[in-house]
Amino acid sequence: MPKTFFTYEQQLNKLQNEKQLTITNLAYAEEVLEKLSYYSLIGGYKNLFKHPASGNYIYGVTFEEIVAFYYFDEELRTLFLKYILHVERHMKSMISYYFCEKYGENQSAYLDEHNYNLSKKNAHEVKRLVNSLSKSISVPSSYAYITHHVNTYGNVPLWVAMNAITFGQVSKMYQYAPTDIRTKISKRFGGLTEKQLHQLITIVARCRNVCAHGERLYSFRIRETIPDMPLHDKLKIVKKKGQFVSGKSDLFAAVIALRYLIGNEDFKKFKRDLLRLINDTLKKCPHISKEQLLKNMGFPENWDKILRYKK
Repeated sequence: MPKTFFTYEQQLNKLQNEKQLTITNLAYAEEVLEKLSYYSLIGGYKNLFKHPASGNYIYGVTFEEIVAFYYFDEELRTLFLKYILHVERHMKSMISYYFCEKYGENQSAYLDEHNYNLSKKNAHEVKRLVNSLSKSISVPSSYAYITHHVNTYGNVPLWVAMNAITFGQVSKMYQYAPTDIRTKISKRFGGLTEKQLHQLITIVARCRNVCAHGERLYSFRIRETIPDMPLHDKLKIVKKKGQFVSGKSDLFAAVIALRYLIGNEDFKKFKRDLLRLINDTLKKCPHISKEQLLKNMGFPENWDKILRYKK
């Protein structure tokens, strides 16, 4: 059945009378719904506050708790995005450097599919990648520096184009780059293997998209997985049927990826701010247990000990 339109008053009435949500200040609640929308707030963040069987809210849950949890997720996106951008800049710098070192600064180099690993298996994806890179530097462009280089020099070097290229494209460039370039880059990230780096980059790129588009992050999950890393064992993450139950394709997998992809000092700041954010939210949301929140985030109970171990 199609969803029926409800006024703010009707939405709040339904929450109070049908779903047993405590709303002490109706004027405030209506103002919040106007700013955030019912779908974004209630639709996105109600699950941890409800009885699965009845569909009603746990006794005593307040409208303010759900709002606090919404803003927790917003701050979570801001925090992750800040450090993922560090990884993005590093990857863009390394790819543009080593690609230009090998093939030169002319745009024809990175737009030539033969300068990638053009195996039969990769051919279709490489063609798609090159086509997307070509579109990124085409004019008219919303980027003044692209237009300037096209009109002035008739060439957009890769280090210039990188500013207009997405992290997803960068991930693909690394995935299909020649082996020697992949090896040089992976060594710059603490000696990770080429495959490990690609898998770690993939999950942080997907996480970045969620952050950038304002989607729900705390329950982040993707189909792809990161490889089994030493930290999985050192944190004694539980295995089920031979597979780690967390830290593989969830938000904690993105945390593990950042542990390997950013410097120690940056990660210390990231972990400190993440711990503070989680603890503050648990205080504001008394009807969510620590165990429940960590489980939904894919975090093991001892996640905050991650800095005790070498990568």
